[in-house]
Amino acid sequence: MTFLRHALTHIGPVASPLKRAALRNIAPGAVNMAQRRWQSNSAFEMTVRDALNAALEEEMVRDETVFLLGEEVAQYSGAYKVSKGLLDKLGPQRIVDTPITEIGFAGIAVGAALGGLKPICEFMTFNFAMQAIDHIVNSAAKTHYMSGGHIKCPIVFRGPNGAASAVAAQHSQCYAAWYGSVPGLKVVSPWNSEDAKGLLKAAIRDPNPVVVLENELMYGVSFPVPEAVQSKDFLIEIGKAKVERQGSDVTLVAHSRAVGFSMGAAEKLAKEGISAE
Repeated sequence: MTFLRHALTHIGPVASPLKRAALRNIAPGAVNMAQRRWQSNSAFEMTVRDALNAALEEEMVRDETVFLLGEEVAQYSGAYKVSKGLLDKLGPQRIVDTPITEIGFAGIAVGAALGGLKPICEFMTFNFAMQAIDHIVNSAAKTHYMSGGHIKCPIVFRGPNGAASAVAAQHSQCYAAWYGSVPGLKVVSPWNSEDAKGLLKAAIRDPNPVVVLENELMYGVSFPVPEAVQSKDFLIEIGKAKVERQGSDVTLVAHSRAVGFSMGAAEKLAKEGISAE
């Protein structure tokens, strides 16, 4: 099943032709990235990158069977510096640099999961995960139901997904629908720092495969982080929709970076008298 965190739950009618006309005039692509912030009383801020880093460190300290592997995740701190500082804190047996062979290290990760460890397999970009698709789909995803639920495969596949800046068509694909159509895979697609931390921690603790689709353009974006999110015990339930903004006329459904654009569109709709969820 697919679990895209930001799928909203209520679809309400647009009350008048005027409101329908206003909806057609909204241009989500023009939304300022300042709309990335949601209402919060917290003075503490954290980037999405730091939220992911905190989730990795907290879960690896909590459970010694968790380890991270992938290209340049150790010495270089990851292509997008998500694993910065973890090699010094946890050592080379927990933060493992691999050769440039996605099919190779993904296979090692799946084997480690079947052997009782909890690997976090980082792809420099999910476009490269196509090289490892056999391990993800035919090994990890099928283990639970082929064994009648007797064998677990606790593994996380994570990395940047979707369009980014100056990376060309081969590095700009979104795989949410691909992985979401695979039985046995849970798919999460965080937008802000709260979601990034809580969903990654939940994914690491899940006894079966979870695909975490991040977004390169969001790594450096800061969000207010409530005190509860800063706790080492903070988790977000996978599969439960999140309403970022209450509304009664129309529902906007989005995931990942598009949530910010939807929030901006909701602000514009409010000026037209339309209450958007």
